[in-house]
Amino acid sequence: MPNPASKQRTFWPIVVLWLALDLVTKRLALATLHPGIPNEVLGEYLRWTLTFNRGAAMGMHLGEWSRPVFTAIGIGMLVVLGWLYRTTAPADRLRAAILGFITAGAVGNLIDRVRHGQVTDFIDMGIGTVRFWTFNVADMGITCGAIALALVLEMAERRKDNREQEAGSRKQ
Repeated sequence: MPNPASKQRTFWPIVVLWLALDLVTKRLALATLHPGIPNEVLGEYLRWTLTFNRGAAMGMHLGEWSRPVFTAIGIGMLVVLGWLYRTTAPADRLRAAILGFITAGAVGNLIDRVRHGQVTDFIDMGIGTVRFWTFNVADMGITCGAIALALVLEMAERRKDNREQEAGSRKQ
C-alpha cells in the first residue's frame, strides 16, 4: 500500500522552495534593477530587465479591473489546484511535484498582485529585437508546470483508455 505522505513529501518542499526562490529573486530585482533598463547576463540572449505587469501573462490586462479580476482568477486557480492535489494518488509523486510548481507560482504572483497591485517581472530573453515577454520565477513554475500537467493527464487518460479496451476485448 502506498504511503499517503509520499505526495506530501514531494509537494510541500517544492511549494516552499519555489515560492521562496520567486520572492527572493523579485526582491533582488526590485533592489538592484531600474525599470526598463536591460542588464545583460548572457549577452542579448538573457537580460535582467525590471518591468511591472498589472495584467496577466503576456501583458493581457483589463484596465482598472485587472487587479480584482486577476486576483479572483488566482484564487480560483488555487482552489482548482487544491482539488487536483486532493485527487492525486498518494504515490503519484510526479503529479504532486508538478502541482507544487504551479501552486508556488500562483501564490507568488498572487502575493505580488495583492501587495503591490502588479506583478514584478525581470527575466528577459530573446535575440536582438525579437524578445520573449518578460517573466519571473513564478511564471516559469506556472507555465512549465501547466505543460507538464497537461502531458501527465493526457498519458493517464491514454492508459485508462487502453485498460478499458483490453478489458472489453477480454469479455468478447
